[in-house]
Amino acid sequence: MSFRLAAYAVCIEGGRVLLARHVPPKGESNWTLPGGRVEHAEDPFDAVIREVAEETGCDAVVERLLGVDSRVIPAADRPLPGLPEHQNVGVFYQVRITGGQLRPEPNGEIAESVWTPIPDVACLRRSSLVDIGLVLAQTLPATGHVAAVPVGGLIQH
Repeated sequence: MSFRLAAYAVCIEGGRVLLARHVPPKGESNWTLPGGRVEHAEDPFDAVIREVAEETGCDAVVERLLGVDSRVIPAADRPLPGLPEHQNVGVFYQVRITGGQLRPEPNGEIAESVWTPIPDVACLRRSSLVDIGLVLAQTLPATGHVAAVPVGGLIQH
């Protein structure tokens, strides 16, 4: 089994959410939340601010912790054959953009970042992270634990 700790930014402003279009070296692009791997010895709080800056070109401040999601992706559902079962633990933060200008990630896998009206999200090919983040932002579960979010249709792991 592989394991990843990641921090994700949920930026909602005026009925829109900030999304990043991830274009992996192999595979189809999809929309996701700004965020990613927490580096060794890095605090997830600091990681989410760094990831927003790297992926979108914007400065951000954390407003609150929204919750934590832990999910196991079976080997059969991984994008490439032969990959092991994978556990992703995601720490989701509500963040506010304070400056900067949207741009692609230099030398990275984020081709663009855009403010997307929340009703339009359902029509996008997107990571399940987007739906988890929106559920957390709208429900603010008291325990911070994310209930299972079904994956299917346009949603991808």
